[in-house]
Amino acid sequence: MAIKEIEGKLNYSKGNVGILVSRWNHFITDRLRDGAIHSLKKHGYSEEQITVAYCPGSYEIPLAAQKMAETGKFDAIIAIGVVIRGATAHFDFVAGAANSGVLNVNHSTGIPVIFGVLTTDTIEQAIERAGTKAGNKGEEAAMTAIEMMSLLEQFREL
Repeated sequence: MAIKEIEGKLNYSKGNVGILVSRWNHFITDRLRDGAIHSLKKHGYSEEQITVAYCPGSYEIPLAAQKMAETGKFDAIIAIGVVIRGATAHFDFVAGAANSGVLNVNHSTGIPVIFGVLTTDTIEQAIERAGTKAGNKGEEAAMTAIEMMSLLEQFREL
């Protein structure tokens, strides 16, 4: 008997994807959102399969993702935000809350919520990750969402 191996595939375009975007640092999150949409379309998703919703900031992402997941209309959610370190502890509180909150939504709903929240030391680092020399992390988050939807479907077929 051979070992069965299962992994997510990128040639998967079933289901609906929600993209949840923080408006804070919108000049960066807009680029990440566009990268995610571009990647989904490149992998066969139509505009009808993609819904974009906006929340004020990264701190609000977990609640908005929870409510988005509870609609039952999404097979994956991509959470996009940017938290840039400053001179106070604010960064630690916001980045930590966004991270643990998204993790909790994953666990409580069973829907993959992809953490596309940049947590950088400088604005330059954030810009680099939004489509310049470090690529577009929104595109990467979309590919992760596609792989996770494919993987979860394969689990259901076992």
